[in-house]
Amino acid sequence: MPTPTAFFQGHFVPLAEAKIGIMTHAFLYGTAVFEGIRGNWNGEQQQLYLFRVRDHIQRVRQSAKIMRLDLRYSDDELVDTITQLAALNGYREDVYIRPIVYKSQEVVGVRMHNLEDDFLAFITPFGAYLDADAGARCATSSWRRVDDAAIPARAKVNGLYVNNAMAKTEAQLNGFDEAIMLNQDGHVSEGSGENIVIVRFGRLITPPPSDNILEGITLETAFEIAQHALGLTVERRTIDRSELYIADEVFMTGTAAHVTPVVEVDRIAIGDGRPGPISRELQRRYFDAITGRLPEHAQWLTPVYDTAVSAGARPADARHRGA
Repeated sequence: MPTPTAFFQGHFVPLAEAKIGIMTHAFLYGTAVFEGIRGNWNGEQQQLYLFRVRDHIQRVRQSAKIMRLDLRYSDDELVDTITQLAALNGYREDVYIRPIVYKSQEVVGVRMHNLEDDFLAFITPFGAYLDADAGARCATSSWRRVDDAAIPARAKVNGLYVNNAMAKTEAQLNGFDEAIMLNQDGHVSEGSGENIVIVRFGRLITPPPSDNILEGITLETAFEIAQHALGLTVERRTIDRSELYIADEVFMTGTAAHVTPVVEVDRIAIGDGRPGPISRELQRRYFDAITGRLPEHAQWLTPVYDTAVSAGARPADARHRGA
């Protein structure tokens, strides 16, 4: 197995050497943004497929802009670097890649301006986040989803995720799998790491961005499949907590969670308490798409092996030296 490798300070280095100092601004104040990119292993094809890499790069760039972070690499350079990172690590299983743009200067002081920025990425094996077969049991959290006027909700800000962590821990310590957070107005926002969709009257309904959700890449993928393959209608509108209880189905979407049915909210069964038919069919098609089994969705996938290394691409660390 190859030595675990990260991209750090413009070079590929052994993961064990990719360290930041204890005075790094991002560590002290959470002044960083990140993405989560899934790599899904297809054993039959012996291929690792990275999912919607360019879309994730565009979203981390948007997050960086909101947070006054300078991401100096182009989209093409970042896609190439992440693909090479996956190839160099050589995993033959599902993985998770985390690119981070962060305030890298070692300095004390609360601010976002006049500080040095940098980019890093690492990869780790990553299996099922929630039980997608049995479905998730969720609880409405007492912790409200952070408001966009407090911390930008549409940016994946490292420091923001203490909000999500508090909700997740509360739910799990109370015997549930996942939390559902309401916004400051008491409307459904999202899970601790997932968007939420309900099924009512044959329509898929999800909260709008104005309810402080993260604009989900997996959510948009699920909706595209639902509309084009299943002929379903998508609606974006405010959802009240009580509407979760009477929904025909509820499911969550996210990089970690994929498409996971919700079978219970606040100890109230959703439908008959089992994953519903729409959630199941959407889940099945989604998994086929991300593992390279649906050629019509090949544009979402970046194959890792026999591309980044054997195709003769120049190493990103050599290209970025001195950048």
